[in-house]
Amino acid sequence: MSESVYKIIELVGSSTESWEKAAEAAIKTAAKSLRDLRIAEIVELDMQLADGKVQAYRAKVKLSFRYQD
Repeated sequence: MSESVYKIIELVGSSTESWEKAAEAAIKTAAKSLRDLRIAEIVELDMQLADGKVQAYRAKVKLSFRYQD
């Protein structure tokens, strides 16, 4: 098996609909500029509030991708 090196970054996605869509937004945006995405791990969920109501769902995501040779 060949050796590989991976980079892990943290992203925060947001959505007015759900945490799932917030995480998906982060990954879709990263996929536009990064190649060979491997693992996504949701590490934190929170909500943005205004006047006691949910304005947005936010998902902090750790995302790994492989360095190219």
